Amino acid sequence: MSDPAASDESLGLPGAFPYTRGIYPAMYRDRLWTMRQYAGLGDAAESNRRYRYLLSQGITGLSVAFDLPTQMGYDSDHPRSLGEVGRAGVAISSLHDIEQLFDRIPLGDVSTSMTINSTASILLALYVAAARKQGVDTSSLRGTVQNDVLKEYIARGTYIYPPQASMRIVTDLFAWAGRELPKWNVISISGYHMREAGATAPQEVAFTLGNAFAYIEAALSAGLDIDDFAPRLSFFFSADRDFLEEIAKFRAARRLFARSMKERFRPGNEASLRMRFHVQTAGSSLTAQQPYVNVVRTACEALSAVLGGAQSLHTNGFDEALALPTEQAAKLALRTQQVIAEETGVVNTADPVAGSYEIERLTDGIEEEAREYLARIDALGGMLSAIEQGYVQREIENAAYDFQRSVETGKRKVVGVNAFQSENRESVPTVKIDPQLEDRRREELEALRRSRGSGRVKRGLETLSEGARGNANLMPLILDAVGSYATLGEVSDALRSVFGEHQGAGRFNA
Repeated sequence: MSDPAASDESLGLPGAFPYTRGIYPAMYRDRLWTMRQYAGLGDAAESNRRYRYLLSQGITGLSVAFDLPTQMGYDSDHPRSLGEVGRAGVAISSLHDIEQLFDRIPLGDVSTSMTINSTASILLALYVAAARKQGVDTSSLRGTVQNDVLKEYIARGTYIYPPQASMRIVTDLFAWAGRELPKWNVISISGYHMREAGATAPQEVAFTLGNAFAYIEAALSAGLDIDDFAPRLSFFFSADRDFLEEIAKFRAARRLFARSMKERFRPGNEASLRMRFHVQTAGSSLTAQQPYVNVVRTACEALSAVLGGAQSLHTNGFDEALALPTEQAAKLALRTQQVIAEETGVVNTADPVAGSYEIERLTDGIEEEAREYLARIDALGGMLSAIEQGYVQREIENAAYDFQRSVETGKRKVVGVNAFQSENRESVPTVKIDPQLEDRRREELEALRRSRGSGRVKRGLETLSEGARGNANLMPLILDAVGSYATLGEVSDALRSVFGEHQGAGRFNA
């Protein structure tokens, strides 16, 4: 059966500029999206068990969640890590931990996404070092490192260094990975965390693209060619509550990116115009009240991502408003993706919603509003300047306030919270982190420091600091340091000694 919308010239075709209808002509008829389940809990050994379980259940890509100390550049035995080790994700401090994390998982055969930003260069170096120890040709490694530090200054607060130093580290990773890891996505520019902080759909699109253009300009200023890195850019969006708006948002983002890239940077490679993106269902939409209802929310949000043309998808566990997901919740979340792929038939047509009056109206409206935001950002001197002036943060804060007021006044209904409430609180099993974990981690790090060659570690860290003071690409120096079993905290401190730490107005460490 033919696709009636395919002949409508005003809509264009899937796989054709400006890619409103998808970046590939056949979309999921040729290849399904990568099914990921974002996971990391406790230590490396416990997380490894979860990864191997998820692989046995049918995930097609790993997605690593790190704890807050790892995100902030602290080892598990640092005083500032107290109470947070292994809580929000897996605790990683050294090459030994990464080797455990991917034990019996052939890194040459899997695609791995790592949600890490300020310490992205260190985690990628650890991953490459572990792959080499497995005997894997690193040119075959596939995956993504988030590496999107600008949104940390906007929405989360897990930054370390001042913005200019952070941008240097980001672009050093671009240049190095372009040579060494040709199949690796060097950044996942994230609107997700801004949406979770309260951004509207048009704000999520605009601020994500604003960050993308800032990274591109920094890379060009560092001497890179647009077509050397732009095809390996990737994006990360939320799939939120409003089903039709979210579908339209993905279509608008793809179209606005393609048009803007052509207007601003004039790449020669068509692949530089194609927006590839990962989607995660909205954590902020999950409720602790009546948690099993979250299964329905997640299914609707996941379907919007698929109808919007995502290349990769994570579905939240129904219990994540309470704790890290149990195996049961993670399996059900994965099965949600598999049901959409195998039973609903939505994968049999590229952009099956094309031509819907409401979808096209919303797509046009989101693109127009996002363009207006980008014009304001340009007038403020670009994204870095807009962030430094607090413009982006204020816009998100105002949107978050408006949303919360709409819930509190009952204008917006949330089932189980301000509508269809239940007097009986549903009890669900939750993951418990071993209270002895921090003690074990301290002992492991003490043993590591005793066993390694301290002279080589010291030289590697000193060379890294010297490189940071100069113009050397930092990635080979970081790789050399972690290969000698220097810890994540030690490498971060070597860079802190040169770059210092950014002191913002406030931090959101969630």
